[in-house]
Amino acid sequence: MPFPNIDPVAFQIGPFAVHWYGLAYVVGILGWWQYSLWLTQKFPLVSRKMVDDYLVWAVVGVIVGGRLGYVIFYNPSKYMANPLEIIQVWKGGMAFHGGLLGVVIATAIYCYRRGIYFLTFSDLACCGVPIGLFFGRIANFINGELYGRVTDSAWGMFFPRGGPLPRHASQLYEAFLEGIILFIILTYGATLTRWSHKRGLLTGVFLSGYGVARILAECFREPDAFLGYFSGGITMGQILSLPVLAFGFFLSTRALLRGENA
Repeated sequence: MPFPNIDPVAFQIGPFAVHWYGLAYVVGILGWWQYSLWLTQKFPLVSRKMVDDYLVWAVVGVIVGGRLGYVIFYNPSKYMANPLEIIQVWKGGMAFHGGLLGVVIATAIYCYRRGIYFLTFSDLACCGVPIGLFFGRIANFINGELYGRVTDSAWGMFFPRGGPLPRHASQLYEAFLEGIILFIILTYGATLTRWSHKRGLLTGVFLSGYGVARILAECFREPDAFLGYFSGGITMGQILSLPVLAFGFFLSTRALLRGENA
């Protein structure tokens, strides 16, 4: 299958160019915000005002954490040699695991300042995260980056920077697993069950669900050339996802054993 070759610039006004990658972040954050506002009806301890006030904290956590995570986890030598490039986010280079850590820190500070129980708020907040993950992976596909490994399957795709052989469209696999499937599971749990009454359960489901989805998707994704594979063919994405999966399983198990909140 040929790559659709979509212009990475969505539109341009004079010298000001708006890229699909940037739009994905904007749409993902706004989508999370509106969905979280609607979801407050299922979480009596979280108000719409709390979500509104938290929005800026979430944006800072995602951007700062995502960028620093990429710098530290994926290419520290490059950025230590050229530290000014760390702030050049428009050139690409964001890591989900760094963004997750950044959001956790931002959420912890916000909840402490407001006197909110962390897991009570995170149970709601994590439900809309797959919206941003979906649009982010679609933007990766449009940019022709983070493509998959070579394949002889009928749905293999020729990426502009992927060489002469067809590859898995792993960005779309991740959009489906991390975005659509995880969103459906969390929405079902938050709206049609009593999961929201078991503090920490939805947070655990999100973390473990993302961990499983990312580990599976990494089986088809080509690792960064400067990292390659580690012992046993494992990738950096899988290594970073293992503790996420383990902690998510711990939170879910603890919430189920404790029963409903008092």
